[in-house]
Amino acid sequence: MGSSSATPVLDRHHTSQWLTFQQHNILIDCGEATQYQLIKYKYKPHKLDYIFISHLHGDHYLGLVGLLSSMHLLGRSRPLHLFGPPGLDEIITIQLKYSSTILQYPIHFHYLNGSEPEVILNEEAYTVTALPLHHRIPCHGFLFKEKEKSRRINKNTLPEDIALEHLSRLRDGEDIYDEEGVLLYLNKDYTFPPKKSLSYAYCSDTAYFEPLLDSIGEVDLLYHESTFDNSLKSRAIETFHSTAADAATIAKKANVGKLIIGHFSSRYRDLDILLEEASAIFPNTVLGKEGLHVTIDDQVI
Repeated sequence: MGSSSATPVLDRHHTSQWLTFQQHNILIDCGEATQYQLIKYKYKPHKLDYIFISHLHGDHYLGLVGLLSSMHLLGRSRPLHLFGPPGLDEIITIQLKYSSTILQYPIHFHYLNGSEPEVILNEEAYTVTALPLHHRIPCHGFLFKEKEKSRRINKNTLPEDIALEHLSRLRDGEDIYDEEGVLLYLNKDYTFPPKKSLSYAYCSDTAYFEPLLDSIGEVDLLYHESTFDNSLKSRAIETFHSTAADAATIAKKANVGKLIIGHFSSRYRDLDILLEEASAIFPNTVLGKEGLHVTIDDQVI
């Protein structure tokens, strides 16, 4: 939805991403104009299940109250789960209070305040882990990771009269024995290995931070902020941001599948300098520009 840092630029908006993961719709950060971008790219806010806010710098959350209000006006009634830093609930509550707005749907706040990676959402098919980053104020990234999948049934070898209970146990990786201990079905003869579990790591505002490597190693897709190019390395260090080279180095050391860079300084009109810098270190890099759509499956596209 947005790729600009600090101040918006014509055709570049503040940070926000829409993630569809295991049939759940998730918004990550919500800078100004996010709801306009949702309209532009035909994403429907009433379908959102979760919102994750990385930190309380305005370019990452100032669009949130407007979005929450619009969902109220459009008749949302089902609960919304909102993950963010302590204080975000106070910011929202006070704005709603002085506009005499009573939302017609409940918001469940989940606070991010850990100093170590922590699982903050445990769904049936995936987990979300909050990843502490290295920024001027408390800031978290998010790791979305599928749980191990069931084995796949080989229909070509499967007996037609197999019991449903046995079928389920085969998917769970079991060998099937009868009550007398006689082997009925050897799992490897009737199943294929499970499909690969997929993962996405979102690392918003942060200086170069190698402790991330323990959490994001081998992820299929990594988004990492790249506010500056290497000629402004001292500025990046001063402001607790990363260069494109920093992001690419993290991606290379973590052996990720693909890197998206974003959160570009408004000083850059041409972003090729950032893409070239990152690609020289980690070739499978793309610019996280507005409208980019990336699909993760067995191979990252």
